[in-house]
Amino acid sequence: MNGTVKLVAPLVAVLAVAACNGGSSSIPGATGSAPVGQAISMRHIPDWLAKHQARPVCPMVIAQPTCLALDVYGVNNSSPSGWTPTDLQAVYRTPSTQGSGQIVAIVDAYDNPNVASDLATYRKQFNLGAANFTKYNQNGQTSGFPSGSPGWGVEIDLDVDMVSAICPKCTIYLIEANSSSSADLDTAENTAVKKLGAHIVSNSWICYGSNSCVDVNSFNKSGVVYLAGSGDGGYDQNGNPESLATVVSVGGTQLPKSGSTYSETVWSGSGGGCSSNGGSMGVTKPPWQHDPSCTWRTDSDVAAEAGCAPGVAEYDTYGSSGWIQECGTSAATPMNAAIFALAGNASKQIAASAFWKATQRHRRRTLHAITVGNDGSCGGSYLCTAGTHQFKSYSGPTGWGTPKGVGLY
Repeated sequence: MNGTVKLVAPLVAVLAVAACNGGSSSIPGATGSAPVGQAISMRHIPDWLAKHQARPVCPMVIAQPTCLALDVYGVNNSSPSGWTPTDLQAVYRTPSTQGSGQIVAIVDAYDNPNVASDLATYRKQFNLGAANFTKYNQNGQTSGFPSGSPGWGVEIDLDVDMVSAICPKCTIYLIEANSSSSADLDTAENTAVKKLGAHIVSNSWICYGSNSCVDVNSFNKSGVVYLAGSGDGGYDQNGNPESLATVVSVGGTQLPKSGSTYSETVWSGSGGGCSSNGGSMGVTKPPWQHDPSCTWRTDSDVAAEAGCAPGVAEYDTYGSSGWIQECGTSAATPMNAAIFALAGNASKQIAASAFWKATQRHRRRTLHAITVGNDGSCGGSYLCTAGTHQFKSYSGPTGWGTPKGVGLY
């Protein structure tokens, strides 16, 4: 077990597990009727929890923003392990020489005072060159940062490392909200776009079970691609901001390698499904979604590596003691944000519409379709199971697949 994390929230996520028929969950629907801050109750137990692979660095609670990083157990902090930039660039076929001048804004809560030096160490280890990196407070100033949080600090280092891994030449802006309140995160979100001019904003946090915990106007600026992780609790553990129709919902895969060949399956912790969270109300379905089994907004839209066996390599000296492995959709989200930056087309995108409106032929050329695995039990529906072909190549846990270059971004 990695005992180096100085502050990791206790795992309070699993209070009850529904039967195999996909029985009820204690997560509320859009009404948000359950007490804010109450622990979520999972419909199924993901492998990261059932097999004791990892633990959350932030509490998994209902209806309030919480970060999505998962800390992998049993990692030697003296040297890197897990997936490296070389692996990630290879599997996703990313042109790492592109991206100069493209801004990826990352919104997180609290401060990681070591982020600049940690990022420099990560990039030096993998020969990525010096970072074009600036840290801001939630009002867009380069001083007066909030108080620190080692848990969110791990998340912050994960986010900047994953953007660097995919797009070494990108400009990275980190905007640190004063707290993990939705009001402060909304302020940081607006600062990234209105004051700092970002066209890509990555959010590795979620409000489990709530479709009303953020201001939708903070995620709805024309010419801006907003991304957010779909969660780490499996099927139907959705919530803002990823459940918004204006946000690209990013699911997760487990990336194995045999010899020189990479492959991907559904990561069992990946969020996805119908944005009603099993209730009667959800987010209004965008006009470019036409899948048959959800009358509300369906997520996820796209995916990337989020699995814990192994996870991705990260360097962190604030919440831990050096090299760690992390997993969760908070790894997949900044990767996808970086791919939008490599494509250089973010200002022309309309949320995730390009993934949904593309022809199957175009998707085959530009995305890895995920055909194996599920993130829970939903009667065999495409909403939780890959490879059903009930709705083309789509599946709730991984959306339309993972990047194969930048052609759909």
